[in-house]
Amino acid sequence: MQVNILEAKTEFSKLVKLIETGKEDSIIIARYGKPVVKMTVYNDVPISKRIGIAKGKLKSPDDLDKYNDEIAELFGGVPL
Repeated sequence: MQVNILEAKTEFSKLVKLIETGKEDSIIIARYGKPVVKMTVYNDVPISKRIGIAKGKLKSPDDLDKYNDEIAELFGGVPL
């Protein structure tokens, strides 16, 4: 698949999704019809689903919810 630079700028997320899902092996970006860039899957890094990518890598403090009531009151809400 080949697209021009303007299309690549406006449709970048969609183009990445095509590569990521395997619907396209590569996408060529052209300037004035001349190919200048080739987008492909980066094989050195496994592609993962965005949700849950950091699961188990972060630890929240035990008192994370300590100030929830005060914050709710500051924003005019009802304490939890």
